[in-house]
Amino acid sequence: MVFDLYGNEDCLEVNNFYKKLLAEMPDLLFQFVIDKDNNYSFPLVSKSADDIFEISATEFTNEIKLLIYDRIFPDDRNFFFETLVAARKDVKPWEIEFRAVLPKKGLRWFKVSCKTEKSPDERVSFFGHVSDITDLKDKEERLRISEERFQFALDASTVGIWDWNMVTNSVFYSSLSLKILELESTDIFDDPERWDKIVHPDDLPKYYSDIHEHFDNKIPYYENYHRVMTSSGHYKWILDRGKVIERDENGKPLRVIGTHTDVSLQKEKELELMKTMKLYSDQNSRLLNFSHIVSHNLNTQAGNIKSILDFIDADVDKQTVNEMLIHLRTVSNDLNDTISNLTQIVKTQSNINIAVVPLKLCEYIEKTISTIKGFDKRKHVTMINNVPNYLTINFNPAYLESVLLNFTTNAIKYAHPDRDPLIIFDFAIEPDGHKSLKITDNGLGIDLAIHGDLLFGMYKTFHKHEEARGIGLYITRNQIEAMKGTIKVESEVGVGTSFKIIFGDL
Repeated sequence: MVFDLYGNEDCLEVNNFYKKLLAEMPDLLFQFVIDKDNNYSFPLVSKSADDIFEISATEFTNEIKLLIYDRIFPDDRNFFFETLVAARKDVKPWEIEFRAVLPKKGLRWFKVSCKTEKSPDERVSFFGHVSDITDLKDKEERLRISEERFQFALDASTVGIWDWNMVTNSVFYSSLSLKILELESTDIFDDPERWDKIVHPDDLPKYYSDIHEHFDNKIPYYENYHRVMTSSGHYKWILDRGKVIERDENGKPLRVIGTHTDVSLQKEKELELMKTMKLYSDQNSRLLNFSHIVSHNLNTQAGNIKSILDFIDADVDKQTVNEMLIHLRTVSNDLNDTISNLTQIVKTQSNINIAVVPLKLCEYIEKTISTIKGFDKRKHVTMINNVPNYLTINFNPAYLESVLLNFTTNAIKYAHPDRDPLIIFDFAIEPDGHKSLKITDNGLGIDLAIHGDLLFGMYKTFHKHEEARGIGLYITRNQIEAMKGTIKVESEVGVGTSFKIIFGDL
């Protein structure tokens, strides 16, 4: 049976219902009336008034407004009565949150919610309740402080946050993650496939491999370094970490959270360090090679001189002096050549402050072609310069002349006996943006499978030529590397050779 409160005519039953209802209500229930003379009356105040506001129901008389005024927190008093006056004047609901200082409980938060009615005699009645919301306010304050701390941690951190809902296939990226991509926080970027599209193509296989290893529960969390393209079209290195925090009953990932850290500066330093270490390693290898050569060649020449002098001393009749002096002259000339070669190498390797200026590469190639015309009258040499006139490179002038002359004279010196030499100069931009010059000939070629590792070694020769000394390519490589460039070679025996100089400047 449903109890119809409004249709029930038994006043006693209705009153009993109200008593039970009010006794169970934790809030302070009230009705108060303000007449046109600003007098207050309280037809209804629940007994919970003493528990809520520490004022007994019998104290709610016209003078109660003074007691309430004294208990309201000073900063909230004006707002409290201004809203009350406004609700009375406009006959509108009165809702307010305020603080009060109670004799026993101290500072508490309260909320008033009530509606208003106006009678013909200008009286305004308020019907409502007062709730103690101190615990709720404390929780809100703790939550606010926690959120502020979290936001501060995000703002002060160098780490971006991402949260991937794999059910809806949407991702939340924090403002710092978007900042790494040089995007505004208002930009819409919530599709995981969009991130995949900006990952550098060379990094995608490892990126997919690492994240799927974690999805398959093979590793406890996901971690990967990769490059992403920013809105400006440049790549940045990031450290991407993630962990599945929710799976279905079959172990399939449902939600993943993770972080993005911009490690571009760290990665650039790491790559620069690796490049420097390789440079030092190469220099140490060359130094060791150089020391072996100095030791071997100078000892050999010195030993030859000593042997000749010993022969002269042993020849009492001095009959072989002239012959020995001829040998001594030969050894002396060889020693002079060796010292000259070694001196040239030392100059290349030890000159730290080499002058570097912008040079028109085409002009230096034309100069080389003019110089080379009289190099070998026996051969009809064709040289093709495909380098644009406007192109400039940053290089040392003397080094550039030396490099071009060495490659060109070698192409003629080691020409194929069955055809006239053909030398082609081609310019290109490498994938990483560096300028390069490719010098191609149709000469004898070199078997790189056999001689590749020794190609640029000192005193290494690969063809039986009377002028071969094995010093030119060694010096040339040193000059190119001194300009922070690199050199690559392609060759096929009987077909020809291509040397590619990759310059250090972009």
